[in-house]
Amino acid sequence: MSLPVRILFCTDPLIPARPDRAFVHEVEAAEAAGLAWSQVDFEALVAGDLTRALRRVAELTAPETAIYRGWMLRVGTYEALYHGLFARGWRLINSPAAYRSTHLLPDALPYLGADTPRTVVVPLGPAFGWPAIHAALAELGAGPVLVKDYVKSRKHEWDDACFIRAADDRAEVEHVAGNFIERQSDDLVGGLVFRAFETLVGLGVHPQSGMPLAREWRRFVADGRVLAGAPAWELPDLGPPPPEFAALARRVPSRFFTLDLAERVTGEWTAIELGDGQVAGLPPQLDAREFFKSLADWDPRP
Repeated sequence: MSLPVRILFCTDPLIPARPDRAFVHEVEAAEAAGLAWSQVDFEALVAGDLTRALRRVAELTAPETAIYRGWMLRVGTYEALYHGLFARGWRLINSPAAYRSTHLLPDALPYLGADTPRTVVVPLGPAFGWPAIHAALAELGAGPVLVKDYVKSRKHEWDDACFIRAADDRAEVEHVAGNFIERQSDDLVGGLVFRAFETLVGLGVHPQSGMPLAREWRRFVADGRVLAGAPAWELPDLGPPPPEFAALARRVPSRFFTLDLAERVTGEWTAIELGDGQVAGLPPQLDAREFFKSLADWDPRP
């Protein structure tokens, strides 16, 4: 008989006794699936007050596996949460090392291998600057590229903080990447990541931001198998990607993660990136009740 996981949601910043309103539909779905849940105070957690953050988390008499479903956490904050919960008998599904392996793109690249667009990384540090950025971009040639940090892009600011039309156009690079750096400000994680732009099957443009929409899917993978999946956008779709990424999913050192895929105009699919399944959003066409029913049916024992 499978042992259901426990779920840990974030509290609402305005009403700490309640779950964050952004996750209410997930709380309802977890309850419908028969899953026990508790709350962590996200504001206290990111402020470094672990005792206050976990004041609503009961100590368990026997260890149980848990899944955090909340806002993204920096690696150090996740590690503090992991160990704080461990002391209370909660065993988060992913260790800090596993979280890092999918949450930070440079750490995920070895597992994505040749199945992902060509990528160069420019880490923050004493050598960080335009000379290092241009030198790294030389590896990608003269084609278009996308810029992001180790975790996030600004894809909804497509034209001036994400898409660079020519990697060898220094003025264009410094304009777009400079905007990205300035707008990320203290939220910039790790450094810059530049990825070769690939022509994907288009679905139109985002009505608010003008960002081009491509045919993309998000898969949630649990212990190497697909737990759930759905199109990335709330648009008609032709069906799921082929199963050929099974080998990739099995080599990722995480028990619960997401794999984002996109279809090239040639008909092949490419792996865009990985993400930790605990902090990845549910695609709009993935029913939360179906998702949490899948979690309830999953046996998380090692």
